[in-house]
Amino acid sequence: MHTSSGMQVCIDHCLRCYRICLDMASSHCLELGREHTKPAHIRLMLACSEVCRSAAHLMLLGTPHHRDLCAKCAEICEDCARDCERVGNMEECVKACRACAESCRKMAA
Repeated sequence: MHTSSGMQVCIDHCLRCYRICLDMASSHCLELGREHTKPAHIRLMLACSEVCRSAAHLMLLGTPHHRDLCAKCAEICEDCARDCERVGNMEECVKACRACAESCRKMAA
């Protein structure tokens, strides 16, 4: 399947965000405790990770349904970025989520 350069960039952003959110939720946040381990924060990070993985998967499959999922992915990534910013000490996650959200908004358009 052929992907456009814009789509490939989005796939890369999604896979990076997937990896970072999953890694930080399962290690960084658990190690820091307190606000980092509140159920709502962990659930949001895991949801963000999964929607990013799924969006990348649909783009790789070449299905037009990726647009709908990319729109939702952008929304969840923005929510995750805001929450990680609120919790603090999560700059890598905030940056990855914002880059993914921006890329996914372009794919959804």
